[in-house]
Amino acid sequence: MSMGPFHDGWTTDDVEAVIARGNPHELLYAPIVASLNAADCPPGWAEAVCVRLATHPDPLVRGNAIMGFGHIARTCGKLDMTVVGPLMTAALRDPEPHVHGQADEACGDLRVFLGVEVER
Repeated sequence: MSMGPFHDGWTTDDVEAVIARGNPHELLYAPIVASLNAADCPPGWAEAVCVRLATHPDPLVRGNAIMGFGHIARTCGKLDMTVVGPLMTAALRDPEPHVHGQADEACGDLRVFLGVEVER
């Protein structure tokens, strides 16, 4: 399966290389592949990728990073809410529809899988 610049067998180094290049057309896939596979990656790595990209200037990158928090909640059952909570609150207030839409969906995952209610 292929997702943007990522193919089966991708590594954390591949994700880090995409982040280093900074091309939004590639970067928007990084939080998705990291978060969907968070349980198979080093502890905290996928969350750190999403945290780094949650304030990116591109709304697709930003929204996908926020969506990643929901994936991590579902697959790993934990997030550092002292870091993620304020990012989620900011995303819910983001003027970009993609970002606040992803935040709203991710809040549902945080509620279901972590029992956490995000301040709106």
